[in-house]
Amino acid sequence: MAMDVTLRQLRAYLAVLDAASFSEAAKAMHLSQAALSGLIKELESRVGVRLLDRTTRKVSPSAVGETFAPMARRVLSSLDEALENLTNLKELRRGLVRVAAPETLSCTLLPELIAAYNGSHPGVDVRFDDVPIQEVLAGLQNGSTDIGFGPAGVVPDQSVEVHMICADPLWAAVRSDDPLAKGKSVSWKELREWPLLNYMPNIAINVLSQVPPRHHPKELVPVHRVNTALSMLRVRQGVVICPSMAEPLVRGFGLRFLPLTQPTVRWRIAMFVRNSASLSPAVESFRDFTLDFSPNWANAGIERRRVTERRKRA
Repeated sequence: MAMDVTLRQLRAYLAVLDAASFSEAAKAMHLSQAALSGLIKELESRVGVRLLDRTTRKVSPSAVGETFAPMARRVLSSLDEALENLTNLKELRRGLVRVAAPETLSCTLLPELIAAYNGSHPGVDVRFDDVPIQEVLAGLQNGSTDIGFGPAGVVPDQSVEVHMICADPLWAAVRSDDPLAKGKSVSWKELREWPLLNYMPNIAINVLSQVPPRHHPKELVPVHRVNTALSMLRVRQGVVICPSMAEPLVRGFGLRFLPLTQPTVRWRIAMFVRNSASLSPAVESFRDFTLDFSPNWANAGIERRRVTERRKRA
């Protein structure tokens, strides 16, 4: 049968053992000696056995009390450790955030975001997974991912909160020997005859729905990853559509990267957060940090496009 023993009673008992004196223990606990004695009597009454042997000269544990003392210390030590861990989690000295995003964002925005967050929250462990968008959403739904990123047009169920964080214009990657590479931009109409090496899920809904049907590419070549599409483009005719933020990635493959116009279509990027009744402090802080940080991406995109235009005019 459970006994109604309080932590205060246990602390009083151990204080008396450590001080070997009721008066010294009372001082240490900022109690009157009568109050301390009352706590010890209550404890012994609850457990039904004498824990302390008292004489006019000394206080010592009884045989049962000597066996009970290390058990009581373990209980209080475990509680103190649990409370310290809770404080660390609350104050973000510790914590875990599990983040996932598809390759395009993994190669561009996410490293910068995670590095910035770790700079201000070094005690929080951010574990990043580079996976297709379907796995990002699956992880959010099964609880293995806390925060995901991807195109806003991917519609999750109501177990996931959606936060718009950025809208980046789409550009076209082409081979440097392609006739399209001679211009300063390329239109959707001009792309119509070129095979589109496509890694984007739901491109019909997320992208082509914003383009007149008469300008849709005649041929789509499906692949799973942007790196695969860009690698293929180096050795075959075609075009790859990417958000402008992917410029360093595209140029790393030795390809030309041109603004895609008439119309300009923006790739809307969203943050997906697991819709839990109570997110951990670390997950909440990463979510809030991202929402505050995301305007930097838009500003960086504007500046990147200005640099590109200056480079073309030079």
